[in-house]
Amino acid sequence: MKKVFGRPKSMKANIFHYCAGCGHSIAHRLIAEVIDELDIRGITIGVPPAGCAVLAYNYFDVDMIEAQHGRGPAMATGIKRVLPDRIVFSYQGDGDLAAIGIAESFHAANRGENITVIFINNAVYGMTGGQMAPTSILGQKTTTSPTGRQSVLEGHPIRVSEIFSLLPGTTYIERCTVNSPASILRTKKAIRKAFQCQIDGLGFSLIEILSPCPTNWKMTPVDSCRWIDEAMSKEFPLGILKDVPAEQKKGERRHAG
Repeated sequence: MKKVFGRPKSMKANIFHYCAGCGHSIAHRLIAEVIDELDIRGITIGVPPAGCAVLAYNYFDVDMIEAQHGRGPAMATGIKRVLPDRIVFSYQGDGDLAAIGIAESFHAANRGENITVIFINNAVYGMTGGQMAPTSILGQKTTTSPTGRQSVLEGHPIRVSEIFSLLPGTTYIERCTVNSPASILRTKKAIRKAFQCQIDGLGFSLIEILSPCPTNWKMTPVDSCRWIDEAMSKEFPLGILKDVPAEQKKGERRHAG
């Protein structure tokens, strides 16, 4: 019988520790599949975050170096500058990237470091008990905003991808989800393009993934997937926010014409 589906070579045969319905496991697999398909397993280095994905090195069968909380892009920058022939990605949650690590992330993007950041946005602090995150949406109830986030008290959700898309150093930024088969395929395509931008030496790329967190949202996995469509994606619209390679191609066609 022909085998049509299996575990990627870039993923270890370990059981995920993530909660049922969590999007991290899907994102992990997509990254591993892209690494295999691009044939870059031997030259890829990943930087796991603090947070739910702190044990990502148990799952990816590539070189992995743990970063201090929020310092993933800084560590990835150092690795890439010392080993420019490697493909380096930082894997971060919303608290890791948008709170304690916002400075490192922002300046790495602004400098146009030739790295790839996979940004998991589940609008809550997952590992530490469900506190409000920089990306928690208005009205969202968390352990530190039990009546719902209010702009007058806690400010507005931070749209990281929109902010980073304005920086001249960024080359490709897209926001996706993993809450349906079709969205998973689109997310894989985006991750592949982000890695390809790095291979081509084009600069900083970021893929934001809206990811379900049933445990801390106090929802079933099915309801969590619906909530992404009905509420979360309205605050964080899906799609490509910046695509320098595509714009370059358009310019080349216009020049040729």
